[in-house]
Amino acid sequence: LASGGRDDRPGLTACLKSLRDGDVLVVWKLDRLGRSLAHLVNTVKELSDRKIGLRVLTGKGAQIDTTTASGRMVFGIFATLAEFERDLIRERTMAGLASARARGRKGGRKFALTKAQVRLAQAAMAQRDTSVSDLCKELGIERVTLYRYVGPKGELRDHGKHVLGLT
Repeated sequence: LASGGRDDRPGLTACLKSLRDGDVLVVWKLDRLGRSLAHLVNTVKELSDRKIGLRVLTGKGAQIDTTTASGRMVFGIFATLAEFERDLIRERTMAGLASARARGRKGGRKFALTKAQVRLAQAAMAQRDTSVSDLCKELGIERVTLYRYVGPKGELRDHGKHVLGLT
């Protein structure tokens, strides 16, 4: 059968596609249907939009039967809690990023070249007799990294402009 923790579940996908208006999907346990509460809520919402019921036989979700009013209410509470959890995570993430910025922390990966190295690469690449391999060895980088910073004729590219503060 299908694992609740995997995205690629062809058996579940085929089952959900085969359901028609008025059908009821019966699952052994609720955790078999979704990877997370948010995924589960989305799946059940899609089923509901297609007028397909859900009945859970065992486990913590055994009281859910979306073909009944009380079952829809219980699932609605689950859905509300999932949305609340997502909002809390979003708020904590935003607060953490704001706090890091206030402390002077910038996100993202560090650049491979310094300002001086970008200027050196720019000057070297502008000369016709420059060996790209030798320049890369001198800078301790790969050819593809060099070309992210400087073009074949010494022109600055996005990474180079960024390091030099031109963007």
